[in-house]
Amino acid sequence: MTVLLRTLISALFVALSAPSLVYATTLELPTVSQLDLERYTGRWYEISRLPMWFERNCTGDITATYTLRADQRIHVVNRCGTKEGFISANGIAEMPDPKHPGQLRVRFAPDWLAWLPAVWGDYWIIDLDPQYRWVMVGAPNRSYLWILSRTPALDTTTVSSLKQKAAALGFNVDEMVNVTNAPQ
Repeated sequence: MTVLLRTLISALFVALSAPSLVYATTLELPTVSQLDLERYTGRWYEISRLPMWFERNCTGDITATYTLRADQRIHVVNRCGTKEGFISANGIAEMPDPKHPGQLRVRFAPDWLAWLPAVWGDYWIIDLDPQYRWVMVGAPNRSYLWILSRTPALDTTTVSSLKQKAAALGFNVDEMVNVTNAPQ
């Protein structure tokens, strides 16, 4: 692939993945004040999410697997079932400011684009079970929201409670997509 073609594809990726600037809210988005990265690593199952273009072909069995690296960054592997099989994406997550451990950022763009702020997406941990059994992650502009669990399903009471909290924080939970994952 030529350098020009790679640059054009990368620019398109950046333009499509940049958070929406249209939605604004006056509510601050609180995040967890403590995060143990080692406990956070491992496999998480997507339970519910706001619709997003990069998951448009996902039909179920959606997971995110996080592995802590020696440099304290997290290797990310997102995987989902599609009509044709499975697809996956590899990325990197990091904690830019240790004073705000719940405000991570993630990128799936190539390393050579890491210097561009637009390739990084907000991955803010809004709520986290003390035993790390479930987590709610979003973006301060309210364009992204996920409820994840360590198990393929999460009880409806917890999911409902998390959605209520998200709604109170300004997320449009009426649009959330519930995910079906195969039992373990």
